[in-house]
Amino acid sequence: MNEEIEFIIDSAKEQMQNAIEHLIKELRNIRAGKATPAMLAGIQVDYYGSSTPLSQIANVNTPDARTITVQPWEKNMLHEIEKAIMVANIGFNPMNNGENIIINVPPLTEERRIELAKQSKSESEHAKVGIRNARKDANNDIKKVDISDDMKKNAEAEIQTLTDTFVKEIEQLLVVKEKEIMTV
Repeated sequence: MNEEIEFIIDSAKEQMQNAIEHLIKELRNIRAGKATPAMLAGIQVDYYGSSTPLSQIANVNTPDARTITVQPWEKNMLHEIEKAIMVANIGFNPMNNGENIIINVPPLTEERRIELAKQSKSESEHAKVGIRNARKDANNDIKKVDISDDMKKNAEAEIQTLTDTFVKEIEQLLVVKEKEIMTV
């Protein structure tokens, strides 16, 4: 096959893979009711005057499905971490016991579960749009290459096969996430 065509196909595949990776990251940010350290991933703490990610100044663990514990490496940071969690406005009420910060993750209501499932579906639709755009760009690039019509058709068919594969992967990711969200 023509080198230009191979490059176009590889480029499209890379764009589609990036759409999948972005979707996985976005789905990970959607809370499914179980406590995970990722829930506190975006929290920045004032560490001696500089904004520092929580994970760089404390251990964040989940002893069970409803609890997150934050154990700072320096005890004098307990108050700063507690304040940062409250300021982040992620719906958690941290409790400071002098050693650790304990966060109880409340169970999701049915209404909230449905809302999160819709949000997951929306994210998957964005990923599908990204994949379709990669297909469109690749097909446009293939039309510009100076090769036979049969080679163009074969390349477009290969792009369509890639598209179908990645869309199917998105749908599988969505089914898994929806099941995770709706499981009480």
